[in-house]
Amino acid sequence: MGSEAIIVFLIAGIVMVAGANFLSNLISHKSDNPQKREPYESGMVTKGPTWVQFKVGYYLFAILFLIFDVEVAFLVPWAVAFKSIGAVAFFEILIFLIILGLGLLYAWKKGALKWE
Repeated sequence: MGSEAIIVFLIAGIVMVAGANFLSNLISHKSDNPQKREPYESGMVTKGPTWVQFKVGYYLFAILFLIFDVEVAFLVPWAVAFKSIGAVAFFEILIFLIILGLGLLYAWKKGALKWE
């Protein structure tokens, strides 16, 4: 596979995405109802300003959750295949866990885990 094939795949991908967007805009139902622009919360009418700014702590907490969720996604297959992969994989996963632990320690020291 040469560079020509990569260019063909890139162009095909761009054309397919642009075509799907164009077709979606062409055949979709358009509605200019003002209720569509209102935020929806459990069917209740909102009180006060609905476009409020959230604290960055929520996002940091969510990112930390995702990091450790991905950690579990890596650890489960490793644990299942632990007997067959040998000692090298043990040290590799140990390095992985140390790096994640250092990241958690950094987030803890920076106060990302404080819920105020």
